[in-house]
Amino acid sequence: MAFALPVWLAVQKELLEQTHVDPTCFDQFDDGALFLVFHLTRPCIAFITDAVRIRLKKIDSKKGELCADEMVMVALNYYAHGVASPDLLLRAGQSQADCPEILSTVSEVLAGMSDAFISFPLFHNAKNSVASRIEKFCGIPNALGVLAPAHFRIRASPYEKERFRSFLNTLGFTSVSSQLICDSDGNILSVEKCCVGSMYEEDMWYSSIKGKEMEEEVHGPFWVIGGKGYNLSKHVLTPVAEPTNEKEIRFNEAHTKIQKVMRNTLGSMKWRFRCLMQLGFANDESLDKKNNIIKACCVLHNLAKKFSVPPPPVAGKIEPLHPSKLRTVPAKIIPEALKARQEIIDVKFSSSFSSQDTSNQDT
Repeated sequence: MAFALPVWLAVQKELLEQTHVDPTCFDQFDDGALFLVFHLTRPCIAFITDAVRIRLKKIDSKKGELCADEMVMVALNYYAHGVASPDLLLRAGQSQADCPEILSTVSEVLAGMSDAFISFPLFHNAKNSVASRIEKFCGIPNALGVLAPAHFRIRASPYEKERFRSFLNTLGFTSVSSQLICDSDGNILSVEKCCVGSMYEEDMWYSSIKGKEMEEEVHGPFWVIGGKGYNLSKHVLTPVAEPTNEKEIRFNEAHTKIQKVMRNTLGSMKWRFRCLMQLGFANDESLDKKNNIIKACCVLHNLAKKFSVPPPPVAGKIEPLHPSKLRTVPAKIIPEALKARQEIIDVKFSSSFSSQDTSNQDT
């Protein structure tokens, strides 16, 4: 699960205690139109709206004259399409000039819900559950998730090339990047504060909260599965750079299989929340606002999965995970980590059927 069951039940209880249900601005849409406009279903939207309404009561909103439902309606429409529909804004009695403030407020509230709805496994049973599902999926044991940087395009001014140079990523476009961890079902377990697109994955990991926790043994003897941009360490499991035998090849194939889950998760997020395909102009001072939008979409992604919301129509190809930004000086190999990875390869991948469900299909 993307978040602990007690948390989920507590939030549901908080919402169900509201016995009186008023009409909302979403009632004007039938179910088909609702999905086209927001890429979410009615039960999911109702839960989101109620959760945001509760939290908006606890903060000072500059949009006090606009009800919470209308604010959520404008924000969800923006997340789904990357721009708020003029017709929808008209229904809410707002203009395009009002959209940034509404989006900022709702994104801040949703991002603040990440502690409840984006949950890294903390307790023994939860860790074992996530790890066993990953092992069943690809054969790799003792892993708490798949680690990758997620890149989101931004616009750069052609007149300020030097200012935007740090945002240039390995695919040659400007972006901000967030470190994500997901499980084998595509639930997001962790999302870290976004940074400029040129940052090395390894630097992102060691400066992140989850990176520090893992390396300090807070989560015990578990791995996260990372790509070639990361160094093999005690808690980051990378593929074999140059496999020399069948079992190493099988291990790399398993590694690729679980990495595809992350690729598909990011693709699914960007299809449903197309604002992530282009976050607009950004600079070092605006990273917090971009971070709130990214976190908000991660919360909504997990909620969409919880409510079994189908994906919207596919718009284009799945963007590949970004090529690693390689350092000029090779990293030192940690003997203990190399030995631990080799033990996994020897025990779990010595034959094509070892600890793997060959009936599993690639995600």
